[in-house]
Amino acid sequence: MEFGVYTFVETRLDPATGEPVDLDKTFAECLEQIELADRVGLDVFGLGEHHRPDYAISAPAVTLAAGAARTRRIRLTSAVTVLSSDDPVRVYQQFATLDCLSGGRAEIMAGRGAFIESFPLFGYDLDDYDTLFSENLELLLAIREDARPDWRGGRRPPLGGGGVYPRALQTPLPVWIASGGTPQSVARAGALGLPLAIAIIGGEPARFAPLAALYREAGRRAGVAEGALKLGINGHGFVADTAEAAADAYFGPYAEVMRRLGRERGWPPLTREQFDAGRSPRGHLMIGSPDDVAAKILAQREVFGHDRYLMQMKVGQQPQAAILRSIELFGTVVAPKVRAEIARRRAPSPQPQAGF
Repeated sequence: MEFGVYTFVETRLDPATGEPVDLDKTFAECLEQIELADRVGLDVFGLGEHHRPDYAISAPAVTLAAGAARTRRIRLTSAVTVLSSDDPVRVYQQFATLDCLSGGRAEIMAGRGAFIESFPLFGYDLDDYDTLFSENLELLLAIREDARPDWRGGRRPPLGGGGVYPRALQTPLPVWIASGGTPQSVARAGALGLPLAIAIIGGEPARFAPLAALYREAGRRAGVAEGALKLGINGHGFVADTAEAAADAYFGPYAEVMRRLGRERGWPPLTREQFDAGRSPRGHLMIGSPDDVAAKILAQREVFGHDRYLMQMKVGQQPQAAILRSIELFGTVVAPKVRAEIARRRAPSPQPQAGF
């Protein structure tokens, strides 16, 4: 099983203007997190694309390329690329370049995105939300397959053999589909034989189990071997030396982000009771000691049978030292503990010997 971290790289905002400040420090801290994740043995680091002042990453491939120069083995992915409002040619070129720079460690996690700022910014109509994603995914996969695809769609000018370069080292360049719970996206990923990442940021994770079943069933109906399908779960989490320390450190910054986003979307403020329910055994928050988090990941794996778990640790203004400690514990304690338990459960039971 693979383990990783993803982040939206939250900025510090000037209270008077609402504009981001100290961006050089923000990016330096992000690169420090990538370096540590690589050093402690995590498998994946992801950066989410956003186009608003509270998040720093509008061009994930650029920052991931800086991370590639400082790391050796960790895979580097967007989390996500907002494919509906981007040009698939440029997306492929950017991540193929990252793949070459990193020695074949790049991935694309393509999704619709949880925010809509990119649509007016790049001149797209939200009424075309689904159509744009479907068409752009089709073109991205065509480019991945062939440097000179003969492709025509309804929104973008056709490609009639013009070359798309450079080419990625990996064949094919990994493209994941990310979904927050849309059945159409889940079924599409299965039918195309693409890996799927389900983001669980609220509610009981067990309620998402039908999506995993739908993904595998769509793949089966399309003739995709079940072993070829790869499922990831993404969610909020934080690891500290004790459960109490983790909860106390995480609640304040997390609640503030939920309050800010709630004002935009009509949610009520998050209460401590709701937060504690989220970190309970049946809740969605992976917050606690290494033993707590390992046990919860194993419990989720019984539900989903997933191959990858990515944790978003920095939600709100968590101190850098706390995030680095969480990454360290996740890589050196949680991931080995979960892998060892999975291996133990897979091992055949010893057979009784003759005469005993």
